[in-house]
Amino acid sequence: MKIISQLYLTNRFFIAFAVVVVLFCVSFSIPSLFIVSQITLVALVLIVVIDALLCFRLSLKINAQRKMSEYFSLGDENPVTITISNLSKTKMLLEIFDELPEQFQERNMVLNLPVLKGGESKEIIYKLRPILRGKYHFGKINLFVNSPLRFSQYRTQQFNEETVKVYPSIIQMRKCELMLSDKTAQGYGVKKLRKIGHSYEFEKIKNYVDGDDIRSINWKATGRRDSIMVNQYEDEKSQSIYCVIDKSRSMMLPFDGLSLLDYSINTALALSNMVIRKHDKAGLITFSNKPETMIKADSKGRQMGLILESLYQETENKLEANYEQLFVTINNSVKNRSLLFLFSNFESLHAVQRVLPLLRKINQRHLLVLMIFENTEIENYSLHEAENMQEMYLTTIAEKFIYDKYRILQELKTYGIQVVINKPNDLSVNAINKYIELKSRGLI
Repeated sequence: MKIISQLYLTNRFFIAFAVVVVLFCVSFSIPSLFIVSQITLVALVLIVVIDALLCFRLSLKINAQRKMSEYFSLGDENPVTITISNLSKTKMLLEIFDELPEQFQERNMVLNLPVLKGGESKEIIYKLRPILRGKYHFGKINLFVNSPLRFSQYRTQQFNEETVKVYPSIIQMRKCELMLSDKTAQGYGVKKLRKIGHSYEFEKIKNYVDGDDIRSINWKATGRRDSIMVNQYEDEKSQSIYCVIDKSRSMMLPFDGLSLLDYSINTALALSNMVIRKHDKAGLITFSNKPETMIKADSKGRQMGLILESLYQETENKLEANYEQLFVTINNSVKNRSLLFLFSNFESLHAVQRVLPLLRKINQRHLLVLMIFENTEIENYSLHEAENMQEMYLTTIAEKFIYDKYRILQELKTYGIQVVINKPNDLSVNAINKYIELKSRGLI
């Protein structure tokens, strides 16, 4: 690791030098102070030189290492650890400046470590929240070592340069895995649903408990055991579930630093992982003005890697979404009946009515679930009490947008299309809940 040290004079030195200058100025009026001024200046120079030499020796006996994950998760707090080791026997006063990637637009990342004793090592942990996917380049670690008298400080630059990729939220995906456990499911908002439908794959006979389907009662076993027994069936497996993501300009709306597309991408990763863990097949389709990504549903070990790398490279498109091309893609590529989660956004009833015939055709052959977004900022503004005519006008417009969303929901449900309106932060939980609900009802 390459290390470069440079000397800097501190504010304390300039204050002391200013005092000496004042003494020299006063000595013109009081000659007896001239000798005192000269002695003070010489003493200051000697002290600073000795202080700087001591500081230089200390700066060569310090080491810094940056530790972080091989990849960051989009929209999550990712920890970064800097380990500082004092290889000398003298305590140090330090300031640390870490050169962060340009995407964070942070130029004053100062980490204070007031005292580091001789032979001691300390860790400093800070967190970063990336809001863009891509490669992030970390630069040098700058250590400012203060001299014993603080007249000078040496900057030690340690070349710990490295690059990390920001992927769709892997942290969120890991959290969603916990939803498979009954003990932790309620903490994350997943619903525990009674199984309504079942497959014909017989698993075992068990005692009846409240909530079991009475159609599954095994009367022969009930007669032999003198208690109600029911057949328990396995869930259908190897069913195809696709995440269909709209990348058009309607998905560029921001929320809490991320776009609606970013929330959809994070959810698609978490949902695909859940699907594969449930022994179903996960696939991915993205589109804008034309079809783009098409990953056929599969449950092989490499499938999650393919989906992750594809989602990592997805970008917004400023053009309108072409649902005609989407229909053709699904019709040609998805041959078996599948569950399709379509992540899109509609802000007006007219926009829905334009594509409704195509959505109905898709829903006739497959099970379509439309995941659209609630505009939380408009919701909050509609609750604002108007204080003048302009605010009253804006509040009325906000209420109209909310009413249009309600009409969109009713229009889609009228034609048998399943739709879920989501706050961006709740998208992953809502999508997984919907998947578990449809699977428990045997609708897939």
